[in-house]
Amino acid sequence: MEFLLPLATLAVVQLMAVISPGQSFLFVARTAVDDGRVAALMATLGMGLGSCLWAAAAMLGMAIVLQSAAWAYAFLKIAGGLYLVYLAVMLWRGAPAPLHMGGDGSPRAVRPWAALRDGFLIQIANPKVVVFFGSIFFALLPAGSPPWVMAAAIAIVFANEVSWYAAVSLLFSARRPRDVYVRLKAPFDRAMAGVLALIGARLIADAR
Repeated sequence: MEFLLPLATLAVVQLMAVISPGQSFLFVARTAVDDGRVAALMATLGMGLGSCLWAAAAMLGMAIVLQSAAWAYAFLKIAGGLYLVYLAVMLWRGAPAPLHMGGDGSPRAVRPWAALRDGFLIQIANPKVVVFFGSIFFALLPAGSPPWVMAAAIAIVFANEVSWYAAVSLLFSARRPRDVYVRLKAPFDRAMAGVLALIGARLIADAR
């Protein structure tokens, strides 16, 4: 039971980070608009695999750091909280900005495996993903977590990435729901920013 709350918190925080618009969001949305639903879903799978790669690397790094320097846990918890607050501020500031995707709605012929490859490469080159897994995992998962907790965390990451970007793929491959999202972008982004800021502030307070 002691690991359920950290895992649940990780699920919420990571989902919020996934939902926040960035290069990955725009890539999937544009793929759905320009290349069609199948290509976007394959790109989504590639992005999920890319996130799992970073998550596994963060797990290995976390174990090494915590074994060599116990004080690093509090430091990285503060760093993770500050990153969430920063992400919230950027999300709040960018909420009024319109979402420009381009495309005329005519799907092109794109091989599914090429879309999967592109999604994977986009994700492993995404600086937001690198920073997230380099700080938030330290902040949210207890020191000395057993292997099953690590495996559950990676499964959560994969499920969040694939479920959200699959929804984006379906959303932006249909014109009417896409228009609804674009119209509600500002309040939606600001609501997410508020949640991220509260969680980040709590992490900082706990570390101190």
